[in-house]
Amino acid sequence: MPLRLDAQWVRSSYSSNDGPLCVEVAATPGTVHIRDSKNTPGPRLAVAPTTWAAFVTYAATR
Repeated sequence: MPLRLDAQWVRSSYSSNDGPLCVEVAATPGTVHIRDSKNTPGPRLAVAPTTWAAFVTYAATR
């Protein structure tokens, strides 16, 4: 699904202007879009909300 123009990107709380590379996400109906917060025009990944939820659950335990 293409990203809607009005989608709101949310930056990870671990991101900063001086810090390491991190991610931004934008949720649209049926899809979660992911991009590099330091390279916003670069490549993006789109996954199902259930896939994103599983990843976040996994990453939170690491």
